[in-house]
Amino acid sequence: MPVLRSGVRKGRAGAKPRQQQQQPQPQEQTPVQAQTPVVEVEAIATRTRRRRAAAAAAAVVPKDNNKQEQKQQKQQAVVNEKVAVPEKEKEAEEEEEARAGGGQGGGGAADKKVEVGEKQMDDVDSGARSQDKANAGEDDGNAAPLPEKVQVGGSPLYKLERKLGKGGFGQVYVGRRISGANLSERTGPLAVEVALKLEHRTSKGCNYGPPHEWQVYNTLGGSHGVPQVHYKGRQGDYYIMVMDMLGPSLWDVWNNNNHNMSTEMVACIAIEAISILEKMHSRGYVHGDVKPENFLLGPPGTPDEKKLFLVDLGLATKWRDSTTGSHVEYDQRPDVFRGTVRYASVHAHLGRTGSRRDDLESLAYTLIFLLRGRLPWQGYQGENKGFLVSRKKMGTSPDLLCSFCPQPFRQFVEHVVSLKFDEEPNYAKYVSLFDGIVGPNPDIRPLNTEGAQKLIGHKRGRLAMEEDDDEQARKKIRMGLPATQWISIYNARRPMKQRYHYNVSDQRLSQHIEKGIEDGLFISSVASAQNLWAIIMDAGTGFTSQVHQVSPHFLHKEWIMEQWEKNYYISAVAGAVNGSSLVVMSKGTQYLQQSYKVSDSFPFKWINKKWREGFYVTAMATSACRWGVVMSRGAGFSDQVVELDFLYPSEGIHKRWDSGYRITATAATLDQAAFVLSVPRRKPMDETQETLRTSAFPSTHVKEKWAKNLYIASICYGRTVS
Repeated sequence: MPVLRSGVRKGRAGAKPRQQQQQPQPQEQTPVQAQTPVVEVEAIATRTRRRRAAAAAAAVVPKDNNKQEQKQQKQQAVVNEKVAVPEKEKEAEEEEEARAGGGQGGGGAADKKVEVGEKQMDDVDSGARSQDKANAGEDDGNAAPLPEKVQVGGSPLYKLERKLGKGGFGQVYVGRRISGANLSERTGPLAVEVALKLEHRTSKGCNYGPPHEWQVYNTLGGSHGVPQVHYKGRQGDYYIMVMDMLGPSLWDVWNNNNHNMSTEMVACIAIEAISILEKMHSRGYVHGDVKPENFLLGPPGTPDEKKLFLVDLGLATKWRDSTTGSHVEYDQRPDVFRGTVRYASVHAHLGRTGSRRDDLESLAYTLIFLLRGRLPWQGYQGENKGFLVSRKKMGTSPDLLCSFCPQPFRQFVEHVVSLKFDEEPNYAKYVSLFDGIVGPNPDIRPLNTEGAQKLIGHKRGRLAMEEDDDEQARKKIRMGLPATQWISIYNARRPMKQRYHYNVSDQRLSQHIEKGIEDGLFISSVASAQNLWAIIMDAGTGFTSQVHQVSPHFLHKEWIMEQWEKNYYISAVAGAVNGSSLVVMSKGTQYLQQSYKVSDSFPFKWINKKWREGFYVTAMATSACRWGVVMSRGAGFSDQVVELDFLYPSEGIHKRWDSGYRITATAATLDQAAFVLSVPRRKPMDETQETLRTSAFPSTHVKEKWAKNLYIASICYGRTVS
């Protein structure tokens, strides 16, 4: 029997317009060399209606955005022509062991380009690739010389000594106090040794003045598990913070102990780290880069040497609006990655807005790393590293990840990876998981867990995990098994005639299409499974004429351009695993201009660029692991978003429905599923939309939907979850 998964949304609220986010200017990169093993190319073709002089009928006119010139062109007495316009995108990103900002978690490898207009493209498009950490803008080679002595914000005078480390948003040095009395003070604002964090004024973190981290420390500094900032200010070209000097990081402790750490120690780290995160979250912030390197012990030989601290708040963001107190709104931008690839949550890889669940998922990976010494996704290299790591994370079950680990670690992983975007974590329950490992006497624990006892001791107790078994089974967002299924989308329409055909071979395709056209039907959606085609034909398309082609190439550029010349626009596309494609082009569409791209990863950066130019996604398809996306001007939408996932983004789709979006295009590979959701300019009378996931083509279910005046609006075959 088919597996039925259906979501329904009726009477949604009006959507809020998308706020445009500023993107950093991409850097230019030299053409790919011949010996490069992976050639990156991009397939973009653009078609537009323009008038031009009859004498220039054979010329290819480059795209010109000057409105006055376009107006003059339209005033000339000439014939219509469709022009193939070459577009160059010179986008490249540096790949470094630095963090945050602009990687792409879900899309993976840089786009493999094919053709643009009438010439081969040589420029490399980064394809919004994922990085270990994105470059934060620090460049030691070009930065001003570091000051030998530091004095900021009324602080004592410090001499800059040895370097402690370098983060994505600055460098940290030992500062030795050389002014004032009492040179034996070890802690506090008059400590002899302090940590000096210097960030150059031209770094990304200082685009708008003092670093964002300063504001976070103003709110969190000195609270449980966060070091105190005693002074801060600008000296020369550097913004400088004077902070408490701390001891080794958890990574240092693990590394210096032959890559080993006791179960009791890791359990103590879990208890105290959870309490630190709870305190940070209670003040409205998520850390955004939880990992062993950012957890430090107190200074050796002091009363704090067994205390745990969480540092490096450069990526901290608010999960709660400080004015209204409400949770920040959900969004997904697959070209944005924040964090460190090894420990980042899957949601961070996919570009979703950070929330409390992401810190806890990163903590889970940190604990397993310290306990086992390795994570299953370590070792991936190359430009598609982020994609491979995130896919491996999504495909690794808690049982497999926590094999040979005590049961509480598996339970913790299961809970945190199943948290919803705005769900409040049960910190007390998470702490109680590890009580049985660390023992009842806090005084003999290898790590001070006083903070956890003070913060949540009164509400911990011995919580039985069985209490929430039903709830956990109900909301296992990522616990389902990956599956390959049909995904069909249904919209409420006035009664009309609709017809479907599936398991159609190349040879029988034209026969079915011609019969449908004779009956007054046009193709509205196409898909492919097992190298056979599925076509949906109905009487509600508004098309006046239609042509199609099955090609051994994925989106045959020459044929598409030929049809553009005849006033046809792409209205539906599908790709088969064997590399072939079915392209349907129609007359009678509302489109004014059209562009498409073929790439080896989901091309969100290109989509985002075209959005800013007034285009919207109107069709999508995949062929094996390749993506083909068609975007059009005049599509009739006022806003558009993308949901991309390695399984099925149920939570994201429902949140988009609640904001007034409706699914308008779908496509899936064997690894990922993508859904484009749009806000129509003309609001339909009945906004009901349902989704269905079935192991076989949903022929029986389609008839049931028809009885309720629900008609197939989009269909594809690929990765979902059972």
